[in-house]
Amino acid sequence: MSGLPPVPGTEHQTITIESNDDVVRARQLVRGLAQRCKLSLVDQTKLVTAASELARNTLVYGGGGVMRLGLVQRDGRTGVTAVFEDSGPGIPDIDQAMTDGWTSGGGLGLGLSGARRLVDDFTLETEVGSGTQIAVTKWAR
Repeated sequence: MSGLPPVPGTEHQTITIESNDDVVRARQLVRGLAQRCKLSLVDQTKLVTAASELARNTLVYGGGGVMRLGLVQRDGRTGVTAVFEDSGPGIPDIDQAMTDGWTSGGGLGLGLSGARRLVDDFTLETEVGSGTQIAVTKWAR
């Protein structure tokens, strides 16, 4: 999952994102795992907000997809990683899409750039015509 080793003995979950109810479920699962990881309340809120934006983007712009979620370890630290993947149209101009205020829809244009600021690690891979994968991680302090 996003190149990081999973925490031994922990479960990783995969859910489909095909409706608004799935976006809500994604938020709930991320919050629950963030609590288990003992993230602070502020960091829980940041991660849940980022995951909510990315789940909604997966649904709205990617036409639906999946979220993979789990605890990961690096350098003796534990974190929560959420990976959002779709087979949608992809992002033709990543730099533009990551610019504050830019939107391809009717939103505020803070989704991708805002999500990136809320987490510790953010990776985006996209190919026009093939889809997008975004991985975010928040580390316990």
